[in-house]
Amino acid sequence: MQTWRSDLAIYRRLFLQARPYWLHITGIFLLSLLDGPLGLVAPLPLKIAVDSGIGSQPLPRILDRILPANIAGSPSGILLFAAFLVVGVAALGGLLSLASTVLRSYTAEQLVLNFRKRVFAHLQRMSLRYHDAKGTADSVYRIQNDTVTLQYICMDSLTPFVTSVFTLAAMFYVTFRIDMELALVAMAIAPFLFLLSQKYRPLFRECSKEVKQIESSAMAVVHEVLSALRVVKAFGREQHEENRYVRRGTAGMWARIKLEFIGAAYSLVIGLLTAAGTAVVLWIGMRHVRAGELTLGSLLLVSSFFAGPFGRCRARLFGSGPGAGRTRATQRGFSERRVGLDQFPKCFFLI
Repeated sequence: MQTWRSDLAIYRRLFLQARPYWLHITGIFLLSLLDGPLGLVAPLPLKIAVDSGIGSQPLPRILDRILPANIAGSPSGILLFAAFLVVGVAALGGLLSLASTVLRSYTAEQLVLNFRKRVFAHLQRMSLRYHDAKGTADSVYRIQNDTVTLQYICMDSLTPFVTSVFTLAAMFYVTFRIDMELALVAMAIAPFLFLLSQKYRPLFRECSKEVKQIESSAMAVVHEVLSALRVVKAFGREQHEENRYVRRGTAGMWARIKLEFIGAAYSLVIGLLTAAGTAVVLWIGMRHVRAGELTLGSLLLVSSFFAGPFGRCRARLFGSGPGAGRTRATQRGFSERRVGLDQFPKCFFLI
């Protein structure tokens, strides 16, 4: 519960920080919403080719109405239409990706630059006692490294989360219309993925916190030595300082390896759960195909959902190890603004 409260507090402050760019973020959100239906349409040409081009199933009613009779009534025409549909969907997806990439890059750079400017301005107003106690290395690390995560949370966490929920809802609806039993099996996987992600996030967050602290301390050694290099050389302390840096660097190396191992283990378990669900869907679907309750093209369509849209949504919703680390890094960036104000007793916080 405390983790959720901490996340909500961070997201509230992120919203205030990103408020000047709400039009850009809304545009990114709308483009992401279009990507969901496009992912569901992408496997449709395969279903049309298998069921209506090779097989004898009729075309979907909407296509039967809009296509000319010489195409809808000819297997060769249907196969040609399916081939052109593949190209059309790919071209539309490429245009959406291009527009989203350009808008995302511009917004991300503006967000990070503005956040860095505000944190840097605040650092200059902090008391000398704070800078004497903390040093400059940690503050520099927060400005240059932790502030970057703002763009990932605003555009690669919140927006994909909402669009993934809409995409999953649409995918389950289409699957339910095709075969109710397959849709129920697909939905049964989600609670297990959610529970696993809730058990995993606090562990990843603590490891990410440890990595950030060790990396900051290693950078502090470099700042201290280079800023007092004459003293270090005068007393012949080069080897001692090198060993101190190596010790902290080694600790950071093992902390990062531990973090990567936890993330890989989590991805492995998530992948196994998803594979088990896909196997059950395939087994039930083949039984329904043999019984004549489901066409082969419809089974291929549902299987493509699991390989495409469901896989991407799973990575966004449940494969959020980096997201937990980014939340922690952004929290460090914001925390720099909450301390060291003892020389301004009547100050108040803007965000």
